[in-house]
Amino acid sequence: MGDVVRAPWDAYFVTGYDTCSEVLRGRNWLAPDFAWQERQADTERWEAVATQEMTKTLSRLNAPEHTCQRRSLGNLFDRSTIARLTPQVEEHVTRLLDELADKMRWGEADFVSTVSEQLPISTIGSWLGIPPGDHAHILEITHNQVHAQELLPTKSQLAVSAEATEQLRSYFTELVKQRRASPGNDVLTGWIHTWDAREPDREAADEILYRLTMFVTIASLETTATLLSAMVDLLLKEPGRWEWLRENPGYIDAAVDEVLRYDPPIHINTRIAADDTVLAGVPIAKDSMVHVMYGAANHDPRRNEDPDTFDVGRGGTHLTFGGGVHYCLGAALARLEARTLLTQLLKRFPTLRAVTPAGYASRLVFRRITSLGVTA
Repeated sequence: MGDVVRAPWDAYFVTGYDTCSEVLRGRNWLAPDFAWQERQADTERWEAVATQEMTKTLSRLNAPEHTCQRRSLGNLFDRSTIARLTPQVEEHVTRLLDELADKMRWGEADFVSTVSEQLPISTIGSWLGIPPGDHAHILEITHNQVHAQELLPTKSQLAVSAEATEQLRSYFTELVKQRRASPGNDVLTGWIHTWDAREPDREAADEILYRLTMFVTIASLETTATLLSAMVDLLLKEPGRWEWLRENPGYIDAAVDEVLRYDPPIHINTRIAADDTVLAGVPIAKDSMVHVMYGAANHDPRRNEDPDTFDVGRGGTHLTFGGGVHYCLGAALARLEARTLLTQLLKRFPTLRAVTPAGYASRLVFRRITSLGVTA
């Protein structure tokens, strides 16, 4: 239908790889921030509690606010940070796979609840100093909050998201307060020092710290868990694929990238035209919404030949981590978790197989695999 297709509402779908890349990297395409929302005729759509709260986070900010907050974080997961985190991630993976092995001794085990949902919260939780006893609570409210980030959430979904949003605010506000009272050798303590030096108003600084900590946490959970589940599901689907990768471990990184290309955890991201413009030959008026379709872009045959075939050896490219100023902060961490998990899985479970197909939540934007039965 074309690289830019009119949506049933007042917006456009962007499907081609190069066109999606242009939007993601172009400075004339903005996140749907408060200033844009206030200019819309249908303001009710944007007044939901969860929507308002997410609009304050890094992913919905534009310059100069986005620039300021992003710089305060630095390069979150640079090479030295990844090197320091690697032994911790390896320990988390070993512990979770021990639990998986125990469960599979009695037959089928659910890979999602046992491993792929637990690894991201264990990793980000230890990095930020979130007590392990709180991990289950954070996972639950994150699952509920994400409804507000769908394209067209229902009133009931928004109500669930509103309650989850209040719980997230309460939890992370208290976490910042506790860390102020008892500083540690952790990332959050470092952010507190940074923003105390940058922002003289302690209340304003704590508000920013809450939003940064909350956003980094929830952004690390749903997407990475889905990547890990999809990785195992896709690699087990074709007979011989698991065994081949065990014999060719040099392709582990390529396998992770092919999963990211083939079934990205986020399928849609929204941008706003900063000015009247033309995109792939289609006139786009200022303030119009365009929905970047990651899945469609990654399956563009002009970029990846035979795109609907899952091929670990293709060496293809994808836009799953976005691009430009909003490029995913946690890309390197997600790759580390996926690579570490797959490496240990292949060594420990040479005969791993799926016994029930992956179950997906009913979502358009944020993919979520809810279950995947495995045995060995």
